[in-house]
Order: sequence, then C-alpha cells, then structure tokens
Amino acid sequence: MQTTAPNLEIDPALATLGSPTDAAAAGSGAALAGAVAAAVVAKAARVSERPGTAAQAMSLQARLQRYAEADAVALGRARAALARRDAEGAGERRDFELGTLLRRALVVPCAIGEACADIAELAAAERETVSPDFRPDLAAAAALAAGAAQAAAHLVVVNLVATPDDAEVVAAKRFAERASDVARLFGEL
Repeated sequence: MQTTAPNLEIDPALATLGSPTDAAAAGSGAALAGAVAAAVVAKAARVSERPGTAAQAMSLQARLQRYAEADAVALGRARAALARRDAEGAGERRDFELGTLLRRALVVPCAIGEACADIAELAAAERETVSPDFRPDLAAAAALAAGAAQAAAHLVVVNLVATPDDAEVVAAKRFAERASDVARLFGEL
C-alpha cells in the first residue's frame, strides 16, 4: 500500500463548478460525487479480487463523468435560452425552443440519479464479499451515491417545465429513495 500522499488533484473541477462563467453547477457536482462513489466501489472490488464488480463500478464512473459534462452543456443552453427570452420577449418559436432545452436539462439529472442508485446498490451487493477492511468504504460510497441521487432528484423536481406527475420527476424521486434505502442497509451512523 502507498505510504506517500496520493494524487487527488480536483482543483480544475472545483474551479469550474465555482466559476460564475461556467455552466457547470449542482448537477455536474452530483455526477462527480457519484463518480467518486463508483471509484471507491471499484477499489474495494479490486482489492477483494472481484473483477466483475470493479468493471461495473468503473463503467458507472465513466458514465457519470460524461453526465457531469452533459449536464453542464444542457444547463448552459437552457440558461442562455432563458436569458434570450427575458431580453427579447416571448414568442411561440422561442418558447418552444426554451421548453425543449429545459426538458433536456431535466433528463440529465434524472440519469445521474439512476446511475447513483445503481452505485449504491452495487456497494450493498458487495458488502459481504469484499475484504472486511473495505466494508466501511462501501458504506461511505453508498452514502455518497445516495446524497448525489438526492441532489439530482432535487434538480429534476425544481426544473421549470417539471410537473409532479412527469415521468422524470417520479423516476428521480424513486432513484433517490432507492439509493437512500440502500445506504441505510449499512446501518446508522
């Protein structure tokens, strides 16, 4: 095991998330938090010689990294369309474009929540098979994934075109609940 300080450089991502000129915001942050949880699950699986689980976790990690970028793009486009509408006024074509872009900005966080729920479930499925030293890491990964799923669900629910009975709203809430339920399987803190 490594005894020197590891490379955990995340400054560029944090700078992007904190920049007022970049579109990346909470959705991208939730996706990255989910990717971190997936990386921890992959590590626990590798140490425990569980290559199939490690591959699943790495696939989810890569997907969430893509979602972080996709969310920033979708959010940036939606905010730009809102600004154009505010500056130029409403119009049938402009409103249609805005609605389409807002709908796209709702779909990505829903997908983030689903991937995070999958990570939490993967962590729970492995809790009895991984090396005992890494069981607390799986519990923490499930908690991270649950928090990220909750954040993603919130972003879906507050989207300007979302209604309580939208499929994405219902699904996002279900993903967040599923991830939270799984994280609780590891016991109370």
